Amino acid sequence: MTTSTPTPQKKKLILNAFAMQSPSHLNPGLHRHPRDQGRHYTSLTHWTKLAQKLESAKFHAIFFADVLGGYDVYKGPSNLTPTIPAGAQFPINDPLYSIPALAAATETISFGVTASTTYDAPYAMARRFSTVDHLSNGRVGWNIVTSYLESAARNFGLNTQVEHDERYRIADEYLDVVYKLWEGSWRDGAVTEEGERDGVKGYADPKGVREIGHKGKYFSVPGPHLCEPSVQRTPFLLQAGTSTAGKAFAAKHAEAIFLNGQTPELVRPSVDSVREQARGLGRDAAEIKIVAGVLVIVGATDEDAKRKFEEYTRFGDQEGALALFGGWSGYDLSKYDEEQDFRFVEQPAVRSMVNHWASTVPGMEGKKWNKRTIAEYLILGGNGAKIIGGPETVADELERWVQVADVDGFNLSYASVPETFDDIIQFLVPELQRRGIFHTEYEVPGGTMRENITGVKGKTRLDESHPGARYVWREGEEVPGYAK
Repeated sequence: MTTSTPTPQKKKLILNAFAMQSPSHLNPGLHRHPRDQGRHYTSLTHWTKLAQKLESAKFHAIFFADVLGGYDVYKGPSNLTPTIPAGAQFPINDPLYSIPALAAATETISFGVTASTTYDAPYAMARRFSTVDHLSNGRVGWNIVTSYLESAARNFGLNTQVEHDERYRIADEYLDVVYKLWEGSWRDGAVTEEGERDGVKGYADPKGVREIGHKGKYFSVPGPHLCEPSVQRTPFLLQAGTSTAGKAFAAKHAEAIFLNGQTPELVRPSVDSVREQARGLGRDAAEIKIVAGVLVIVGATDEDAKRKFEEYTRFGDQEGALALFGGWSGYDLSKYDEEQDFRFVEQPAVRSMVNHWASTVPGMEGKKWNKRTIAEYLILGGNGAKIIGGPETVADELERWVQVADVDGFNLSYASVPETFDDIIQFLVPELQRRGIFHTEYEVPGGTMRENITGVKGKTRLDESHPGARYVWREGEEVPGYAK
């Protein structure tokens, strides 16, 4: 008698739409395309229609990127002239304000919102996210960033940015403060339930609301938290740090981590590093979801997709792409000759970055990596991976990413909005569902973002292994356990 080994169950993908409330996100100049709707970024109808469309296709979330300054390094200093015609992440609106309206127009899709720990007080940040968590019925997540643009630092009253690793040390204490406000300022059960109100009981038990009394190196916050506990208390936590300090911060705090890379082979070491660091901190590494940033251009066939990609690139703005490069890297490429090959420049940071692209970007073999090549590469999808093809080609490559890089899903950026997502919904999603690697229904319809991403009904709060869980003020305790 022989026994057969059961086939391992395929991992169900997390699919998020990666967007920005700006004319162009990672697609400088594409607002000029006749079918692109990026110019309508100020319209609430534009975003509610997109959210409804993505929810009908069962996307998990819309992940809103954000920046707090303009890309003014290229042809600088402090020069936005190349950025403005391209609409290259300028102008840009604060995405958090739209979330309650998007939530009101949908039932389950969640919303990740980028906000910085460097330029906003934790007391105010905690209040804003609690408010939106209430109004969205728990469908909001916070993408924690420390900000990277010099223009942002100047506009917030600094001469230059706070040093990189110092920003993460500030962020680490910042998270302690908001955990205390969200988890440890109002006791579980402090608010009188509607069915218990008898005309005598107050709205909440004053003994169940406490000042947090935080006094640290960077922050002094007495509290209490202005908001009563929201559905999730702590919003779902996302992070996209790629530096050593950023990955250590993500391993400690993030519930989902956003990683970029040209190939799954290059992303896998970062995935392994983050999970190993998380285990070292006592966290359940399996609880951390890893999503890779990818631009997918899909059509009915490989040829259709390639034609569409070529069409989009004709509307791209090369000056805008070089402006984005300047903001991301801090280097002004206008100081170099037009035909300078950046694989051989004296500046080691630029040389290393471009050599990495030259050795990993498919289809770029043998090209001189001058300014034109860099701009062509960055015009669609930024410096993330690009997958172009018919449904089977794209699905094969996404499955390869899951197998090789051990990622849990993808943040899908767009070349043209909403067309890129329309094509994904029409061509790719049915193929992923046919393969059994993407759900056909939400696991927790109407659930919180934490339930939505984990697929576990009732999982509205931080996992017990998460460092924020130590601040929870449980029912029956006079004070939270951490404060005894």
